[in-house]
Amino acid sequence: MNDEDRVKLLRGGVLEPGGVWADLGSGTGAFTLALADLVGPTAEIYSVDKDKGSLAEQERVARAQFPNMAFHYQAADFTRRLDLPPLDGVMMANALHFQRRKEDVVQLVRGYLRSGGRLILVEYNIDRGNPWVPYPIPYKAWEGLAERIGFMGTRLLATVPSRFQREIYSAVSMCAGNPVSPPLGGGD
Repeated sequence: MNDEDRVKLLRGGVLEPGGVWADLGSGTGAFTLALADLVGPTAEIYSVDKDKGSLAEQERVARAQFPNMAFHYQAADFTRRLDLPPLDGVMMANALHFQRRKEDVVQLVRGYLRSGGRLILVEYNIDRGNPWVPYPIPYKAWEGLAERIGFMGTRLLATVPSRFQREIYSAVSMCAGNPVSPPLGGGD
């Protein structure tokens, strides 16, 4: 997958430039940088990953490519409560398939979003796991999970072929309201 593929997967989920976004499970930031391309220099992006080394590499590249953009890096486990401001959007690219208890994680993530906020999911469109993608969530299963958690308007954005796992899809789901307590760090 190249940069153009990553931007293609995210494009339909970013409706306008700016806003406050988070990339959960960001790794070295390939998708974080694609998101930055789409949200532009007035946006803020919170990049969260457990691996400090990956975040350091991501920060080095992001500063070179987007010197005027506000990035915030958190070495943390996104399956636990994070200190984030209310968010306009969350992206999870190839991160949810590592979680067995997806409902708990998605409910927590929903709590970070403002009303009208968007969750962009990028995942492999496969039914069976393997050592690299242990708990996949194909698009049809994502639609059901998103609805159970209270997201609305879930739709498929794009697909790209994968050399390893058939195809990768992206989907966007909208947060209609937020019954979950506000995230740490304040908010309305």
